[in-house]
Amino acid sequence: MKIAMIGTGYVGLVSGVCFSDFGHEVVCVDKDPRKIEMLKAGRVPIYEPGLDVLMAKNVAAGRLSFTGDLDAAVDGADAVFIAVGTPTRRGDGHADLSYVMAAAEEIAKALTGYAVIVTKSTVPVGTNAQVRAAIEKAAPGKPFDVASNPEFLREGAAIDDFMRPDRVVVGVTSDRAKKLMGEVYRPLFLRDFPVLYTDLETAELIKYAANAFLATKITFINEIARLCEKVGADVKQVARGIGLDG
Repeated sequence: MKIAMIGTGYVGLVSGVCFSDFGHEVVCVDKDPRKIEMLKAGRVPIYEPGLDVLMAKNVAAGRLSFTGDLDAAVDGADAVFIAVGTPTRRGDGHADLSYVMAAAEEIAKALTGYAVIVTKSTVPVGTNAQVRAAIEKAAPGKPFDVASNPEFLREGAAIDDFMRPDRVVVGVTSDRAKKLMGEVYRPLFLRDFPVLYTDLETAELIKYAANAFLATKITFINEIARLCEKVGADVKQVARGIGLDG
């Protein structure tokens, strides 16, 4: 299976390398020629333990490559992942989706056959519907599906998180897209890691809800730690005590 990964930032590069280690043919795309040259030379532009070794292994096996040519990467691809940045806009705090929408339009023009366009970037609810509309407008009549596949990677443990995930969330709207995404994640399914299929909006909201829940847990235990300092309790044992509640 051929996968095009648009964007070689933290999420895109880790995902692309790991997908290639699954046995897929992966082409990672970036507009920055310096970054592409660095990757072609075997140098990793981010810090992630073990990523350089895994990258070199799959480049040597012929499963992983890097290019600035989006058209060539998308040509014949079964799945095209959008993993570009969604920075917070100044002033209003909203996610800047301009890079996502620009990537969607470029992908639309480059499609040579059916493919699933997968949003990997963290995006607000409703973004994938906008992506679908943009592709339909840019390439009317071309066959494609849109999927939402949010990431749950921790910096410093991203490879392990990808290879041994708590869950994989996939939002789809057709059986064809579900089947293709099942093939993308087949190695994880065969090892009984949970793959949760939902609609697009549910997948998008799972990511935001998970982020909010984690932030709530961190804020809560920080407050409990302050209370422990006041009363002489051990916050580690308190955390373990409440965490044992199944």
